[in-house]
Amino acid sequence: MNHPQRKGDFIPVEDVARGKPAPTFKRTSTNEIMATVYPPIMWVVPGYLPEGFSVLAGRQKLGKTWLAIDFSLAVASGGFAIGSVRCETGNVMYVDLENGHRRIQRRIEAIYPNDAARPGLSRLDWVTDAPALNAGFIPALEVWRCAVPNPKLVVIDVLQRIKPAGKANANAYENDYACYANLQTWATENRIAVLALHHTRKGGADDPLEALTGSNGLSAVADTTLVLDRNSSGMTLYVRGRDVEEKESAIRFDAGVWSMLGEAADVRRSDERGKILEFLIDADEPIRNSDISIATGMAKNATDQLLFKMAKAGDVIKAKRGLWVHKHRPELLTPASPRKDDKKIRIAEVEGDSDDDA
Repeated sequence: MNHPQRKGDFIPVEDVARGKPAPTFKRTSTNEIMATVYPPIMWVVPGYLPEGFSVLAGRQKLGKTWLAIDFSLAVASGGFAIGSVRCETGNVMYVDLENGHRRIQRRIEAIYPNDAARPGLSRLDWVTDAPALNAGFIPALEVWRCAVPNPKLVVIDVLQRIKPAGKANANAYENDYACYANLQTWATENRIAVLALHHTRKGGADDPLEALTGSNGLSAVADTTLVLDRNSSGMTLYVRGRDVEEKESAIRFDAGVWSMLGEAADVRRSDERGKILEFLIDADEPIRNSDISIATGMAKNATDQLLFKMAKAGDVIKAKRGLWVHKHRPELLTPASPRKDDKKIRIAEVEGDSDDDA
């Protein structure tokens, strides 16, 4: 059925000249969308890695590959990622473009030093050579997807190795977005998690997503972004995405093995509480807020807030305004400091004593 042209309809001039019909939008009503039952999000690593295109970024030599291997082993064996996140079993393909089979073997041996305790890993395949994204990479992914019974995860280590050259007439954002859009589409349509490893720039950024090297095109096209970082408080894994609840977890890396410590904010508060208690237990008198702040390296406002919470929990005791003692040092609780008049009386008594002695 042909509709008459309405004001505001977009009809390309060249199409009108050729007698072609005007382009139309494929529309879906809100009622139809709301009546549709959609399958739940498929989680590969629950809480961290859902289906779709994800980026794991971090500084060099920080352990991104070890973490990606940790995810891969957990999915391939139906084990635990980061030591405590249970994963459903599925097929995994790890595209490792920086390490050969010998190094891969050494890393698996480091994670499972006891051969008898090593789970079956037949569902984990390794690839050490791959074409660029515009030269057959996605068709090769499709071949793998059709060849395995339960495809769940593809790891690309590192993303830069399959990135094609950009177009000269496009800016960096446009090139990056166009470069990875097809990969995101393939992952989303097939409900497979594609995890690409990437680097963060030196100096970081206020927003973790701004720390990725290159343009913002990569973080814009990615469904989920994970950022591995390390500071004075330890290692953290930050995650943000379209289907992921934003969070930051404290994790630990030891001899090739990653483990979960808890939510970063809780672990950080626990560490800060420990610093305060360690400082107060050795004190010989009630300590001021400002001195606790300096000794622990915490901001003054953060120190005040944490001391208030610790007092409510019974970890510290408020001697008087702005002075604190450890709960196990109640002997330091003394009466209020003497008034100036009391000091004058004592001084007079001392001076009088000295005159009598004379």
